[in-house]
Amino acid sequence: MSYDAIVLAGGAARRLGGADKPTLHVGGRTLLDRVLAACPDAAETVVVGTRRATARPVHWTREDPPGGGPVAALDAGIRRTTAPLVLVLSADLPFLDRDTVHALLAAAATGPDGALLRDADGRDQPLVAAYRAEPLRREIALLATEHGTLHGLPLRALTKELDLARIGAAEPLASFDCDTWEDLAAARARIREHGNVLEHWITAAKNELGIDDVPVDVATLLDLARDAAHGVARPAAPLTTFLVGYAAARAEATGADPALAVAEASRKAADLALRWAAEAQPPHPEETGSG
Repeated sequence: MSYDAIVLAGGAARRLGGADKPTLHVGGRTLLDRVLAACPDAAETVVVGTRRATARPVHWTREDPPGGGPVAALDAGIRRTTAPLVLVLSADLPFLDRDTVHALLAAAATGPDGALLRDADGRDQPLVAAYRAEPLRREIALLATEHGTLHGLPLRALTKELDLARIGAAEPLASFDCDTWEDLAAARARIREHGNVLEHWITAAKNELGIDDVPVDVATLLDLARDAAHGVARPAAPLTTFLVGYAAARAEATGADPALAVAEASRKAADLALRWAAEAQPPHPEETGSG
């Protein structure tokens, strides 16, 4: 479905001592880049805040005057969008995932005015939400007329006027935000936990290398690395997985399906490693002619 994304990145971050929160790193990537990675298929992405370096191109804008709060920032952002659905996100969501984004968009496409995420504690998250653009613009305009300004208005003044669906997230931490240094430390610790580190590392590495669309069969590659390390030599593991990636890329360039190319290259390399390892065993009597 066609949608535009608005990311609000202009807060004062008072509980972080005024640090530039969107540029703080979790897992080697800025918080802003992590949010942008969750919505790569947006037709247009507008970031409301001070211009910063980002991993992918975005449009920049600011509320006037700056520091006007979330409703004023949202108004500035939606003026730069044209899609019938608008994804609205804060810039400090380290664990926001694409499945949550797509679930919000699907719910907003069928709901009256949009859909927002409800976290595990039952709290609504209006900055992890997808809105229908027309009612969102209408209510912002009505608020501006009623109050004479949007400056300083809380988001609840806007969302209480909208008929919004509520959905839960498959990823429990999708709405986890980094408001304090303790939150940031917790996020950094979370991605290093044994059960999470590989997934987060591979996602970050794919994003850094610009290969987000390449599937990675972690189990197959780890099995291959194990066979190469044990059957040949420990340094053979990273070198072999590199060669598999290179061979798969060449195959894809000739029209092969990337997932199948990786699987086939992995199979060939794993078979070779097992044959190599077998030669280190004492020869079978049939090979020596004895018996």
